[in-house]
This record gives sequence, C-alpha cells and structure tokens, in this order.
Amino acid sequence: MSKKCFYDVLGVDRNVSEADLKSAYRKLAMKHHPDRNPDNPEAEKKFKECSEAYDVLKDEQKRAAYDQFGHAAFDGTGGPGAGAGGFDFTSTGFADVFDDLFGDFMGGGRRQSQGRNRGNDLRYNMEITLEDAFEGKKADIRVPTTVSCDACDGTGSAEGSQPVSCPTCHGRGRVRAQQGFFTVERTCPTCQGQGQIIKDPCKKCGGAGRIKRDRTLSVNIPQGVEEGTRIRLAGEGEAGLRGGPAGDLYIFLSIAPHDLFQRDGKDLYCRVPISLVQASLGGQIEVPTLGGGRARVTIPEGTQSGRQFRLRGKGMPGLRGQGQGDLYIQTIAETPVKLSRKQKELLRQFEEESTDKNSPESAGFFSKVKDFFN
Repeated sequence: MSKKCFYDVLGVDRNVSEADLKSAYRKLAMKHHPDRNPDNPEAEKKFKECSEAYDVLKDEQKRAAYDQFGHAAFDGTGGPGAGAGGFDFTSTGFADVFDDLFGDFMGGGRRQSQGRNRGNDLRYNMEITLEDAFEGKKADIRVPTTVSCDACDGTGSAEGSQPVSCPTCHGRGRVRAQQGFFTVERTCPTCQGQGQIIKDPCKKCGGAGRIKRDRTLSVNIPQGVEEGTRIRLAGEGEAGLRGGPAGDLYIFLSIAPHDLFQRDGKDLYCRVPISLVQASLGGQIEVPTLGGGRARVTIPEGTQSGRQFRLRGKGMPGLRGQGQGDLYIQTIAETPVKLSRKQKELLRQFEEESTDKNSPESAGFFSKVKDFFN
C-alpha cells in the first residue's frame, strides 16, 4: 500500500506557509497523541504519519526534495535524501518535532551546541579541631585541579588559529540516525559532543584548553560548624573543557576528637573525676571551658557518681548566630587505689561506724535481693 501524500496527511496545500504548516501539525498531534488515545492503534498510526510528514515539510531542503521526488527522496531508493547506513547528519529528526510543538510554551527551540562543557566539581576533605569550630577560622588549602590554559586562553588552539565547526555534526555536537518513524540521537563521534574540532592544537595543553596545577585557596570556616558540614566555593572546581565554565569545589569538614569535651549539637559534655571525700563532703571544683576559660562548680554533699551539672551558655555557638549551647559537667566519683596500711585501717573504721543511712541505695538494693530469695 502506497504512502499518503504528506500534504494530504496534514490537510494543507502545497503552497502552505511555515506558520500554517506548524499550526496544522499542532492540531493533529494534539488530537492523535497516544497519551490522549490510550489503547487506540489507529490514533497512534495517525500520530506517526503526521509527525513524519511534518518532519519533512518543515525543513526547506527536505520539502524541496519531496516536491521533486516524492517519497522516493527518503526511502533509500536513490533519492537525494538517502544516506549511507541510514544516517542523516543534517536532519533535525523526530526529537525536534517536540521542540517545534512545545518550544513556544517551554522557552525551548533548537538544542544548543555542546561545545562549552562545564568542568568537574571537586571534593576536598578537611579536618579541623573543636576549638576551630568554636571560634571559626580562616585557612589556606592547596587543591590539585585543572585551570584554563594561559597559552591559548582556554580555546585549545595554537596561537593564531581557532576551533572550527565539526564537519560531521555541523556544530550541533549530536548526530541522529533515522529509522523509519524514529530517530536515535547520540554524541558525535568526531568531536565528542563539542561541536568543534581543533585543527592546530595548543602545544601546552594538547588542545584540551586546560592544564593541571595546584591552587592555594583561602577558606572561611564560620563558628559553630558541625561534623560533615559542606562548604561550597562556586567556580573553584576544575576548569571547563575548551573555555567551558568551571565546576565548584566542595569542602567537607570533619572535627578531630577532643581530649576533654564531647559534642552533641550545640551542647558540650565533660567528664570530671572527683574523690570520694569530695563526693561525700562536697566542695568546689574548677573546670575548663572551650575557648580557654574556666568555671567553678559547687559539688553538694553526697554527690553520686554520674551526676550532671549544667553550665548555661558555655557550649558551642550556633551557626549564623543561632544561640549558644550549654556545657554539662558529669562527675565521676573515683575509687582510691594503692592505699597505705593506715588508709585501709581508717576505711575499716569508717565502715564499722557506717549504717544503712549512709548508703541508702546499697541498703535498698540488698533488701530487695533478700526479698527476692525469700
């Protein structure tokens, strides 16, 4: 069965203008689109027919060939549109049908050249101290990266020459293979998607437009940063290929363990050992605070091991001035070791003088144990 005339498929005459052609196609494509006609093979067939017809007639050269040779221009039987292996590097293809159909609404249009490839983003792992996170700091880091070649200003071409448009894809960076109603698009194998080729490459960068180099960057670390905080330095990543925009540098912070403090968000915790005498009789202890200060904590009589004391506003600052955390002092009653004979004798005398009132928790526990066995 012979193909229908493309003009008849779209319902237009041979002298139709470009605007009227597009309008006619839009109406038919909307009407027969598969999404609007699920499980309707006839609608799908008509949609493919009108898409194929529009793909040919919207292109001035294709339309002229069709007017002269009809369908033979594109069916591989010797018309001027036949290409080796079925590849047509100059056609816009089926994918651009949707650019024409929806481009006015989506701000689209023909796809742009892939020539200015963005550089890769970089990651830099940086360890800081808890004091650095408390006070904030300015640090210099050395980052191995790629920068724009100064010999060719990033073009990749030797002095006095310029990149030229790729003859395979004509600067698009993509090529299309036409297979019946469908078009398969892939990266141009000649220019690797750049849209341009370097005939006379720069000797310093070999045509890449960028070279490897270590860079020293200054980084501002704000107060209150936490483990895993990410700092982004826009445009400080690898230079783009052949003058493309640079990527970004991401600095991931880790905080080294501290000898005295443990951190939980904005709060700090410090374990402070005290003697049995201090725990029993009470007194005052002096504890450090982050940043070099000191604070006094009053220990009441009979303080049990593990009791916490809260020092308001002595913790970590919040990011962007979001308040100050607290410092929690946890007292640990230390059992004495390496006792002398006299010390042991004094403890035995103390034990003899002690009653259940002196150790209420211990007395209560063993009372429950006794009840359990009985």
